Amino acid sequence: MKRNWISLVVTLAVLSLSLNLAFAAEPAKPAAKPVAAKADAKAPIAKQEPVDINSATDAELKAIPGLGDAYIAKIVVNRPFANKAQLVSRKILPESVYEKVKDRIIAKQPKKNAAKPATKAEPKKK
Repeated sequence: MKRNWISLVVTLAVLSLSLNLAFAAEPAKPAAKPVAAKADAKAPIAKQEPVDINSATDAELKAIPGLGDAYIAKIVVNRPFANKAQLVSRKILPESVYEKVKDRIIAKQPKKNAAKPATKAEPKKK
């Protein structure tokens, strides 16, 4: 019985060493660096336009890092916002999330002088 345990331990040790030697013999491949990455690093970072929380689609809101599906749903349901700070005051977003996204959002208001759509005048009754 003792011999079986000893032979098992020796077999496992030999297997372990042979596997370590097999993997250590293969040289590590250097990670290929894309050429475009160097060009992008030199180019100035383009500033993105802020997203209007009053009219943005779900996809546009999802593109903002920090906003998940639950926060997006809350934003859409509670529209319109007079200003972006209402996201915190109405408890739509916690302060920590708002601090991350506040530079990427805006709350535009509809123009007050917008022309009203033309309606058909009813004919006069005689």
